[in-house]
Amino acid sequence: MSAEEAASLYDCLEAVMNAAYKSGGHWAVNRWSGFENVTVHPYPSATHGNRFVINAVNKIGADAYQKYEDVQAMPIGSTIVKPSFTLSSDGQASLGPFFVMEKMTRGFDAETADWRYAMVMPGGQTVGITGGTNSAAMNFCAECHSGAEDNDQLFFLPEEVRK
Repeated sequence: MSAEEAASLYDCLEAVMNAAYKSGGHWAVNRWSGFENVTVHPYPSATHGNRFVINAVNKIGADAYQKYEDVQAMPIGSTIVKPSFTLSSDGQASLGPFFVMEKMTRGFDAETADWRYAMVMPGGQTVGITGGTNSAAMNFCAECHSGAEDNDQLFFLPEEVRK
């Protein structure tokens, strides 16, 4: 899929995504449409099941996040979300999970550098929230992100899709 096709498809899916995640158990599912999309078009993310994602960041974290590899620490309250979708070989789009990273207060969880992870499925089912409902399901997120300790446990979108 070309960049233009990915952007066009995302434009068609955005309202559907908003509705599909809305009943989820994380506050960000109701507010992410007001976050800053720092992605020029959706891109396939290997660490998110090769689903197409965009990266959107709330006002608290947007400036710091866009320093990318030069960020040292994200401000408390920074929230990064990745709504996702897949595209089948016959061209059918399907919504994927809604991924959330939220920077909590110091001392929340030293092993995650105080990040709380959450994943909400289309239809609103919360798969898990670090330190909350089905927290163990979010261990994979925390373990993967621990490999980016030099950047406050953040991996960044590819340079070619950064705004």
